[in-house]
Amino acid sequence: MRITAEHVRSLLDSELQGAALALREGEILLLAGADLESPRYAGALVVATAAGLRGQLGDHRPSQRELEELAAGIEAGVSNLGG
Repeated sequence: MRITAEHVRSLLDSELQGAALALREGEILLLAGADLESPRYAGALVVATAAGLRGQLGDHRPSQRELEELAAGIEAGVSNLGG
């Protein structure tokens, strides 16, 4: 499964405390920070956080193109993990 602009938009729009995109068993999950500590999500790999993306963007509301570029950057980072 690919990380898309829609995943990034959902992450940025999320009201979950400590919101993060995580991968687990080929699935992309939007989780609260506290969920990452749960045994249910053991082994999940955080690939982006709302705080991290907001830090990059500041108060700027990203365009669709910027969301696609952010998603492509996250996807490239994930792909590089595979070696």
